[in-house]
Amino acid sequence: MKILIIKLSSIGDVVHTLPSLQSIRNAYLSAEIDWLVEEEAGNILEGNPMISEIFIIKKNGWLKDFRSTYNVFRRIRKTGYDIVLDFQGLFKSGIWVFLSKGKRRIGFDKSREMSYIFLNEKLPPYDPDKHAVDRYLDIAEYIGGRRDAVEFLIPISEHEKEKVPELLKANGIVEGERFVIVSPAARWETKLWEAGKFAGLCNEIIDRLLCKVVIVGSTSAGEVARITSLTDERVINLAGKTTLKELAYLMSLSSLVIAVDSGPMHIAAAMAVPVVAIFGPTAPWRTGPYGTIHAIIRKELPCSPCFSRVCDNKDKMCMRGIEVRDVMRAVEAQLNFKLQNAKTAEKGNEETGKSFSLS
Repeated sequence: MKILIIKLSSIGDVVHTLPSLQSIRNAYLSAEIDWLVEEEAGNILEGNPMISEIFIIKKNGWLKDFRSTYNVFRRIRKTGYDIVLDFQGLFKSGIWVFLSKGKRRIGFDKSREMSYIFLNEKLPPYDPDKHAVDRYLDIAEYIGGRRDAVEFLIPISEHEKEKVPELLKANGIVEGERFVIVSPAARWETKLWEAGKFAGLCNEIIDRLLCKVVIVGSTSAGEVARITSLTDERVINLAGKTTLKELAYLMSLSSLVIAVDSGPMHIAAAMAVPVVAIFGPTAPWRTGPYGTIHAIIRKELPCSPCFSRVCDNKDKMCMRGIEVRDVMRAVEAQLNFKLQNAKTAEKGNEETGKSFSLS
């Protein structure tokens, strides 16, 4: 049996598909399971023992790197897949479904950009208010997978286990020392919380909770630079200094991750780290951190969620209306919760998350 998973992007969406990979592997123990992904998110999949081969292509650059893309196409076509699963549901993924010439080409009916025209087996249109993890598991279940336990496997190598502690030590954090991670960046401008408020939050965590703060991101410029400058350089800036898997291991060593709706937020949730997630234009019930140990900060407004990259009202009140004290309250609750949970874990107490919706 040969199976191809097509989930090209984004980082968070690729993370959301990991439980489906686990489900499919459990159902097809001896199958060859390959994955087609864009290079930005490919690192998350490296070293995963459930994947036979990872095919990596450039985002929006198929023609710019035609030779590499064509080589991937030839290898996929030559493999002769029994099952091809379109977890993306976009025209670009549909093209690859068509090019694969798989015997069973499976995905959701009525998906975006008419990608369903490339399928020969269609699940009913998905409920958009169902969490992405659960939607993707519907596809796995369709071909015989089960969802008894939702597992996110991001394999950590010895390299990551060696590099990350060294990076922390070089920045003044010794083994076992408590620290909080802040991930302020997002692709959508509407998802961003003000840099001044992030800086105020970092200052309060450092001063009141006596806890070190590590800021992460793909680059140390932009939002990260503004926040760092407003904290008098007291935060530890590791933005741009880790791969995605190194970031995952870094997060696993932290006490808490504070993030806007972004790929790093989902990586933290996958590593079972409590998250305080700040939401505005998007819906946490669709794409929030998966699991019950997280806290959602969200302002209840008639216009939210709008799912828009540009604020029609020009004021972005869904994010601007969230104050430092609102997030700080959730941070304190989550840190206390983690301490209490650690004390009672051996008694088998079940973790429960919290939602901080603001009127």
